[in-house]
Amino acid sequence: MAVLEVEGVSKRFGGLLAVSEVALRVDSGRITALIGPNGAGKTTLFAIIAGFIPPDRGVVRFDGRDITGMPAHGICRLGLVRTFQIVRPFAGLTVRANIAVGMHLREPVRRRALERAELIARQVGMEAMLDTPAQGLTTAGRKRLELARALATQPKLLLLDEVMAGLVPAEVDEIVAMIRGIRDSGVTVLLIEHVMQAVMSLSDDVYVLNNGRIIAHGAPNEIAANGEVIEAYLGHGAAGRIEARSADA
Repeated sequence: MAVLEVEGVSKRFGGLLAVSEVALRVDSGRITALIGPNGAGKTTLFAIIAGFIPPDRGVVRFDGRDITGMPAHGICRLGLVRTFQIVRPFAGLTVRANIAVGMHLREPVRRRALERAELIARQVGMEAMLDTPAQGLTTAGRKRLELARALATQPKLLLLDEVMAGLVPAEVDEIVAMIRGIRDSGVTVLLIEHVMQAVMSLSDDVYVLNNGRIIAHGAPNEIAANGEVIEAYLGHGAAGRIEARSADA
């Protein structure tokens, strides 16, 4: 069953067509990846889906409901939440208080919000950092906190924008395990990511965006062997060169 459907979505900024006639579907209980080279339009598409910018045309449906052009806070209340590539926690607040801010969407009582923040912190491995000021966190710690703040809103669908960027391999492995755990807890995931090893091991479905258009969709192994995808990442003629080298090996 589809939890998210995007149909014919386009967005232009002046002379730049950032997203063009994009269609994608995210099924409930799965991890779907949206990949593509820098500047492909991935973050713009996320912003449209989550209500931060309106599309010029097209339709976005969440749980069967048309949410096209709805404001971000309204979409968040419905259960669709995104993280941001550039993490900006409330630096002067503790990890606990940062998580509780997101918790207040569903839990108006401060004491209970703070208590529930501990459960979310445990889910992302931050239970020992609850009283640490956010400004003192490492890059990996800030990424975990961004995940925790999103989870605190109790989403049905979580949009993750490069949560592994800037992390060392061991930290990437930890985030991969967390994302699997989030999916197993009943939250559907759509992620943008450049760490291809993680994308291929995590994802059930992969969409590839290039120059604002979806150029491929399929299982991870199909995408990895797709010539058009290889050329989008490595340049014109790359697929042929790789095939020739494989034949000579």
